[in-house]
Amino acid sequence: MYSQIDNNKRKSFIFTIIFVFFIIFLGWIFTRLSNTGYTGLIVAIIIALIMSLSGYYSGDKVALWTAGAKEIKKEHNPYVFNLVENLCITAGIPVPKIHIIDDPVPNAFATGRDPKHASIALTTGLIKNLENEELEGVIAHELSHIKNYDIRLMTLVVVLVGIVSILSQWFFRIGSLGNRSRDNKAGSISIIFFLLGLALIILSPLVAQLIKLAISRKREYLADASGALLTRYPEGLARALEKISQYNQPLKRANGAIAHLYIASPFGQVKNFTANLFSTHPPIEKRISALRKI
Repeated sequence: MYSQIDNNKRKSFIFTIIFVFFIIFLGWIFTRLSNTGYTGLIVAIIIALIMSLSGYYSGDKVALWTAGAKEIKKEHNPYVFNLVENLCITAGIPVPKIHIIDDPVPNAFATGRDPKHASIALTTGLIKNLENEELEGVIAHELSHIKNYDIRLMTLVVVLVGIVSILSQWFFRIGSLGNRSRDNKAGSISIIFFLLGLALIILSPLVAQLIKLAISRKREYLADASGALLTRYPEGLARALEKISQYNQPLKRANGAIAHLYIASPFGQVKNFTANLFSTHPPIEKRISALRKI
């Protein structure tokens, strides 16, 4: 169990490092095409940081509102509150705010920038259809996202994706103009370099999104393993995932902006390679298999 957690952390770190070097390379290409030095790159980073920090401090409220989640108190659902409180004591983290989403499809997510500013949201379908040990496994999974600072990691990834998006737009506007001004001087080498840069403009947003999704999928494996460590009962979460996978329908308020937060895709399960490649979640069958190997 500890080995699986360490392995997932290592892979997530490697993906993030690759992403950072990818953006540095993209910025270098941009400066060569635009002939503006590093000014443009610095401005792009500042804009992306401002946008992402704004989302970092208020993103949890936006996510909960988007999902239609309503905060509840202990007297509204003592059963759920007791499960959450007991697991928080075991995990050694503060009890997060608890929200309910009125939806018959079982699902859940956690949000917040750190354990002191965290919330979890559970659908009514999840509470109704899962047994005690299964619901405990799902809650442990979400608390593990909070304890492992997954939201902070994904915020870093969002910053990097934002920088890529801004640079790509600038490539189109400035890169082509810069190339025209240099065509007569640089000759064929300049044209080849510009074409390579243009291809990078087209492909970079796609590559950035794929890396983002890959990191999101790795964090799900990590939360599964951490949740099993917390409850000491991997089969509970495995059975919960099996039940969740049977509801192959979207949530009422499914939204792509927060899809990566849920324990399973809010749009229903995908069954082909292409869809899985662009999914925020690994196939549930693989997650169940990994849990049962523990």
